[in-house]
Amino acid sequence: MTLYPLLMKPTLHTRVWGGRALETRYHKALPTHAPYGESWELHDTTPVANGVLAGRTIADLTHTYGADFIGSDADPELGFPLLVKLLDCNDWLSVQVHPDDALAGELEREPRGKTEGWILLAAQPGAQIVVGIEPGTDAAGLDSAIRENRLEPLLSYETVSAGDVVYMAAGTVHALGPGVLVYEIQQSSDQTYRLYDWGRLGLDGKPRPLHIEKSLRAARLGVKPPMTRLEDTPPGGVVLGGEYFETARHVLTGREQILDTGKRRFHALTCTDGLITVHWDDAAPLSFSAGQTVLIPACLGVYSLTGEGEVLRSYQP
Repeated sequence: MTLYPLLMKPTLHTRVWGGRALETRYHKALPTHAPYGESWELHDTTPVANGVLAGRTIADLTHTYGADFIGSDADPELGFPLLVKLLDCNDWLSVQVHPDDALAGELEREPRGKTEGWILLAAQPGAQIVVGIEPGTDAAGLDSAIRENRLEPLLSYETVSAGDVVYMAAGTVHALGPGVLVYEIQQSSDQTYRLYDWGRLGLDGKPRPLHIEKSLRAARLGVKPPMTRLEDTPPGGVVLGGEYFETARHVLTGREQILDTGKRRFHALTCTDGLITVHWDDAAPLSFSAGQTVLIPACLGVYSLTGEGEVLRSYQP
């Protein structure tokens, strides 16, 4: 059959640091009164919401259609390569670090580490994030600070606002703070090593485990990623990216924008504002609104976007 643009049905995840903004801002129906922190917009487990493929997961389609689906530069045997999330941070996330590909293979027997990128969609005044450890801290000092519960003064804090962009290479110690709503693009891995969890209990009433030894193996001390701004790049340009992914921002004001997968790579489109319509071939167009994600299969080639709003488009470089 002919593949087509796929509207995703995201999976929602409760988190001790979550809130209700995924519902109030993006109209996602949160099924319980618990705090929800993550909407997994695009992942192996995400089902399709439209058309004849409705109900089938991204992993299933990756296996079935291979390069036509994910592109010629990705290996279907490893599953879908990227993970797109929307994050509602109502409290501090744990201070954490992710392994790179080599360490993930060594410690977890997994093919991918976790490099990620953040685009801040909203931020309350004075909101902060952690990006790295203060200069001069060595591994022994970091180990002692974690075990003696005095890590907080060693963390490098940055005040943030909507439109800030951070590329978070694997090995960077980091944490998102309260009052931010974030678009996250990352390698498809959920390997997280916690250094510190602010002394709180999890949703089950128990302390969440730390991973001190693995964190010390993974952490690259002295690394502090640069922060950029969305407006630093003109609309349509790449605002975030590196070895594993790139993300471009498209601001639509009624004029048609023509895009092309080159029949080599998929495009993941997340609407962050307004209402956008995808047009391709002579088929009926597909509209999606703020907080929704559409996957354009690699084989689709040329397509276009119309409407009023903003889209973040992520893909493999």
